[in-house]
Amino acid sequence: MQTSNRILDDMAKVASGAVSAVTGLKGDGENFLRRHVEKLLADMNLVTREEFDAVKAMAAKARTEQEKLEARVAELEAQLSAPKKPAPRKKPASK
Repeated sequence: MQTSNRILDDMAKVASGAVSAVTGLKGDGENFLRRHVEKLLADMNLVTREEFDAVKAMAAKARTEQEKLEARVAELEAQLSAPKKPAPRKKPASK
């Protein structure tokens, strides 16, 4: 019986060692992949989320200002194209 217990103990140690090795390989693989992806993203010259949000806010503000200016130009054009009323004539002063 002791022989079978030793064999089972040895098999358990081998299995435990294999699990540890696989866990270590998994960690190394994840680190390698993370470094590789970070390097690729750095080479792509992408913007950060903060920069994107700042530019998005600036674009929204510019669009709002543009719409206000378009309305003002349309109003001014309407005023210019409206028929002008002749100025009332002044009567000559009598002497």
